[in-house]
Amino acid sequence: LVFGMLYPAYYSYKAVKTKNVKEYVRWMMYWIVFALYTVTETITDLTVSWFPLYYELKIAFVIWLLSPYTRGASLIYRKFLHPLLSSKEREIDEYIVQAKERGYETMVNFGRQGLNLAATAAVTAAVKSQGAITEKLRSFSMHDLTTIQGDEPVGQRPYQTLPEAKKKTRASASESSG
Repeated sequence: LVFGMLYPAYYSYKAVKTKNVKEYVRWMMYWIVFALYTVTETITDLTVSWFPLYYELKIAFVIWLLSPYTRGASLIYRKFLHPLLSSKEREIDEYIVQAKERGYETMVNFGRQGLNLAATAAVTAAVKSQGAITEKLRSFSMHDLTTIQGDEPVGQRPYQTLPEAKKKTRASASESSG
């Protein structure tokens, strides 16, 4: 990360700050090569990471890409990537446009499927919970149901103090009189 990302990011910032076109081009070539390196690294990490000195070779390669003496990124870009990208540019652009269109359609479809799944889950949960409440209420006798307090309208409920509050009131009254 330090060699491959932080160092180049800082020097890219410096190139932007100084508005040096030569440095812009150098760092743009580096980032293009590094993006390709990152993709290939993901695959090679899975397949050949067991190879002796694999990680050391990766670090050496990134340093070679960065070095102003070897100009590795510039060499790879000019000799391989630029000709390849130039010859395939139209096909790549068409593929990106198609991917964007498909991506939008796919996101809309996933969104619809997600909403349908969430709605189905909510309805199923509501039906199951309603059934559980119904079964619980059926287990009560009519006498149990008529003794539940709080069914009468709010304005008609008699004011009742809690038993603990009565005890505290009595205790505080006896303490203050004593």
